[in-house]
Amino acid sequence: MAEAERIIGTPGVDDDEAAAPAEQPKGRRRIFALFAVAAVAYLLDLGSKMIVVEKLEHREPIQVIGELLKFEAVRNPGAAFGFGEAFTVIFTIIAAAVIVVIARLARQLYSLPWAIALGLLLGGALGNLTDRIFRSPGVFQGAVVDFIAPAHFAVFNLADSAIVCGGILIVILSFKGLDPDGTVHKD
Repeated sequence: MAEAERIIGTPGVDDDEAAAPAEQPKGRRRIFALFAVAAVAYLLDLGSKMIVVEKLEHREPIQVIGELLKFEAVRNPGAAFGFGEAFTVIFTIIAAAVIVVIARLARQLYSLPWAIALGLLLGGALGNLTDRIFRSPGVFQGAVVDFIAPAHFAVFNLADSAIVCGGILIVILSFKGLDPDGTVHKD
């Protein structure tokens, strides 16, 4: 700011508006952290699904912890718990919208915890979106590969785990009053 503007002020701008830039969060944006977490989550999900399709599909489940946990290849055209099998295209659109929203929010991201949470959501959404686009029966109708099968619970995959963990972290951050831009608010 020029010395004259600092002393006199800028015509048409209130002192509160002039002070606003100083109130903005300081520090680096956390875009790299968001995309690094997303890449790790996505690659782990993609790699695990490739192994499951190659080694486990059309074979007997593998007992991991007795009857409590097994790996079993399942194709899920619906949402969580197999609901909405007829709405695969809608789930594809929702996943794509989530990705766009996170990418737009990244420009305002100064909080590392939020970067991790959004990175988990982004990586998980990309993992399941990849299945919905590229797996049979066709583009935007593909079934998601699920394989983690705890006893008395739904079968899921690493993308689902990333989405749930990211969602839980977002709820915790929201309750703590931490915003994505790094500011803390008390309501």
